[in-house]
Amino acid sequence: MTAFARVNPVAKLAAALLLAACLVLTIDPVSAATALLLTGIALPFIGPGWRTFWARTWPVWVAAPLTGLTILLYGQASGTVYVEFLAVRISDGSIELAVATTLRVLAIGLPAVVLFSSVDPTDLADGLAQVWRLPNRFVLGALAGLRLVGLFIDDWRYLELARRARGVGDTGRIRRIPGQVFALLVLSIRRGTKLATAMEARAFGGAHRTWARESRFGAAEWLVVASGALVGAAAIVAAVVTGEWNFIAG
Repeated sequence: MTAFARVNPVAKLAAALLLAACLVLTIDPVSAATALLLTGIALPFIGPGWRTFWARTWPVWVAAPLTGLTILLYGQASGTVYVEFLAVRISDGSIELAVATTLRVLAIGLPAVVLFSSVDPTDLADGLAQVWRLPNRFVLGALAGLRLVGLFIDDWRYLELARRARGVGDTGRIRRIPGQVFALLVLSIRRGTKLATAMEARAFGGAHRTWARESRFGAAEWLVVASGALVGAAAIVAAVVTGEWNFIAG
């Protein structure tokens, strides 16, 4: 386990939120590119290996160009119009906005994925309750729900096998999806009810609660938070200095 992996998860969450908060104030290519550059420089020190990085961030790499393509085709037109067909209008303004949007999605999404690649849900729950003082019921309920997400895939597979065993799952795969989704919903509600009763019986919702592991927030955590704030501030300064600052009001 690397030194960064041992950093309190709430510090990583705070760093990601601070960076995102700075980038959502403006939509321009300079601020997003600056944040991406600084994140790339820090990646070898904080992130996983390159194979793990690409395996976990590929959805962001796919979503960013698709978002930019939508803005390119349907964004607000300004300047020279190059293509116009029905609702599609590609112009200088839509091209610039598409580039800025693509970079901003990458600048917000990639650091978040990298920062949370080594986060354990239990450690995050400990930090939220002990460091951020969030309500115990909310934190523990969210943790229990998160732990059950992995069971959905198994439940879905078991439902498919059960239907095939009854001779109703060999044909009409698309047609039977709504019924199978409803069955999964019923199964999830039943499991959630049982889990809530068990947690209540074990005093998980008590007003005075002790924790098995202490969540510490020290110098390393403050350094991570400050790094996120500095990257966001540097992105804003770069946009202002180059004259690309485009504040989003509302």
